[in-house]
Amino acid sequence: MGSLTKDDREEVIQAWYMDDSDEDQRLPHHREPKEFVSLDKLAELGVLSWRLDADKYENDEELKKIRDARGYSYMDFCEVCPEKLPNYEEKIKNFFEEHLHTDEEIRYCVAGSGYFDARDRNDEWIRIWVKKGAMIVLPAGIYHRFTLDSDNYIKAMRLFVGDPVWTPFNRPHDHLPARKAYVETFGQKEAAGQAVDAAA
Repeated sequence: MGSLTKDDREEVIQAWYMDDSDEDQRLPHHREPKEFVSLDKLAELGVLSWRLDADKYENDEELKKIRDARGYSYMDFCEVCPEKLPNYEEKIKNFFEEHLHTDEEIRYCVAGSGYFDARDRNDEWIRIWVKKGAMIVLPAGIYHRFTLDSDNYIKAMRLFVGDPVWTPFNRPHDHLPARKAYVETFGQKEAAGQAVDAAA
């Protein structure tokens, strides 16, 4: 029987499989019927998450522990909205282009909300809605993209190990070592699990 305790991360992070509609990218894009994805399933894909107190990020001991444990020495902020981001239309289009990075992408939503879309093992899109207080880590090598939701605003803390490198590699870039390592680490588990089930 499942646990009756609610994961408090679910109040600031929700995920679901996306439909194939070409409607406005800022809409939720739920399938019919809706297919939600658990935070445990995201973790199986290498997507890590925390819920933090965004009102005290400047002095948050929990954030400090995470940064120290994971080596996140660099930190800055990015505000994405038409009024604050130079070349907004071009940038939002670039963010929504499917790509990967050779390092983790770490984002801590301190205000507003937005969608990170990530590919699952079957190459289907999972939409991850982050709201104020959500911190997520997208692993190096995962194909993903970002867009605002219909509120058109997010302020995110960007964290990085060492000097930041924000270079996106638009799909396809399967030859990159980061992509190969991602597939080796996170792409094989589903098939292995099915083999075990079949043998049982």
